Amino acid sequence: MASLDGKVALITGAASGLGKAIAELYAKNGAAVAIADINQQAADAAAAEIKAAGGKAIGIAMDVTNEEAVNAGTDKTVAAFGSLDVLISNAGVQIINPIDQFSFSDWKKMLAIHLDGGFLTTKAALKHMYKDNRGGTVIYMGSVHSHEASMLKSAYVTAKHGLLGLARTLAKEGAAHNVRSHVICPGFVRTPLVEKQIPEQAKELGISEADVIKNVMLKDTVDGVFTTVDDIAQTALFLAAFPSAALTGQSLVVSHGWYMQ
Repeated sequence: MASLDGKVALITGAASGLGKAIAELYAKNGAAVAIADINQQAADAAAAEIKAAGGKAIGIAMDVTNEEAVNAGTDKTVAAFGSLDVLISNAGVQIINPIDQFSFSDWKKMLAIHLDGGFLTTKAALKHMYKDNRGGTVIYMGSVHSHEASMLKSAYVTAKHGLLGLARTLAKEGAAHNVRSHVICPGFVRTPLVEKQIPEQAKELGISEADVIKNVMLKDTVDGVFTTVDDIAQTALFLAAFPSAALTGQSLVVSHGWYMQ
């Protein structure tokens, strides 16, 4: 059984969706978790649920594009729990449009949240993980779009591809300090982020919502089935509890066969 007893995890975008599922599973497996989210009230509520179930958690307000907020939230995690062993860089949004209609402001927003957020949270975490070479694990929430492109998602695809480069560089630089990195690459998971995309893509492509699901989102899977939040949470638990650096720098695709590598 995987165990995170005595470990401390900071998870961004953890008040809902994938981040919340990971936080809950980590807490059930012994970790103290910091729920970082741009919405302080939602972060506190998610932390309260974990504590009510017998786990250890705190809520932290964090805008992952703001260096001061990232540093302060990371330091608050260490002050509360004494260390930092796992960072899950999960915060993300989605904006869809064809390239010729994609506003530069939306492009910058997407890259700031996904890529700048990944960099800033990593840099803040390494201050603690590198100290005395105590080590740690950094997990980035990528996507099948870290490996493949889809129409209407130029900024998202670019950002998710970029996380592979960051993770691979960290794997090389962090090895001397016992820090390893991973990228989880989910297929479509029916989170609020994906639910929002279904009508948007239906409108943009001029097809029904059912066709978006069947012929866009799930058409390349082997079984026409959505990946679940639990699938991703279990993968994040496996990677955080893995006993060696054998998998460092790798991306793990969890997509019902949509993308195979």
